[in-house]
Amino acid sequence: MSPLRAIAYSVAALLAGVGLVAVISSNTVLSLLTQAVVYAVFALGIGVLLKQNGLVSFGHALYFGVAGYAIGITLQQQLMPVEWAILATLVGIGIAAFVVGLIIVRVPGIAFGMLTLAIGQMFFLSVSRARGITGGADGMQVDWPATIFGFSQSAILKPVTLFLICWTTLVIVMLLLTLLLNTRFGAITEAVRDNEERARFIGISTVIPRAAIYALSAVVTAVAGLLSTLNTGFVSPESLHWSLSGMALMMVVVGGFKALWGPALGAVVYFIFKDVVGDYATHWMSIFGVALIAVIVFSPTGIAGALQALWRGKPASASRAKAGAH
Repeated sequence: MSPLRAIAYSVAALLAGVGLVAVISSNTVLSLLTQAVVYAVFALGIGVLLKQNGLVSFGHALYFGVAGYAIGITLQQQLMPVEWAILATLVGIGIAAFVVGLIIVRVPGIAFGMLTLAIGQMFFLSVSRARGITGGADGMQVDWPATIFGFSQSAILKPVTLFLICWTTLVIVMLLLTLLLNTRFGAITEAVRDNEERARFIGISTVIPRAAIYALSAVVTAVAGLLSTLNTGFVSPESLHWSLSGMALMMVVVGGFKALWGPALGAVVYFIFKDVVGDYATHWMSIFGVALIAVIVFSPTGIAGALQALWRGKPASASRAKAGAH
């Protein structure tokens, strides 16, 4: 996708968000949409890792939860202004994830997923037991200051404003990722993903690009963690639990990871099942599970892949055969 087209789509998406706010008057619906957008950013982080590295992480909730605790502890101890705290949190998580990535991206396949799961659960248990700092299993309140980036807290926390902040963040993150992955860096990571041995043969260092993608996906996930903390004003050990990573991974599978916007679409579909179908069916997760199986069987590239196939005029069966060939 050309940069101009990506920018045009982003502007259209921003206008669509404003249109939603103009149409929806219910604060409850806006709050539910805000939650869906937050998890769309989370799923986007996992989707980038799967798209560019071909690796599945079961422990990305680590970065989602650590971002919340980092900002909460920093503000509680009044170590720095909130603006610097947000920046320090994202930079710190990016650096830490890159260092970790230099080690774990060397591990192939399912072993990588199990390693991320182990690391995530280790932090989950540590946070749960550190009552003096994190509040333990009870979690901790995050005391946001009266002004954030020059805007009053009361104005930011209004449902309309909070939705627009989260929506704008999602659009900007997707635009930046699109522009980045259209550069030589994106081409290199795809080459490493498709054939690491051949990439080494032509002189490409494979570990650093893989670690960079891992760090990038961690930072995107941390952005979601900060948005979630801003939305709820609370963070608990459940934010680091593997089940949260599993939920986000389901969103990625349903939406599809081949298209950058697929995971975000999957998050919206998940919350439609949760908040709409859940009102009429007690076992809504069973219904979602059937939908998940149907997507895997009939459209391995997810809903986004099916929509792209329809847009190009290709039958779904042809897309499925092509995905199976790869």
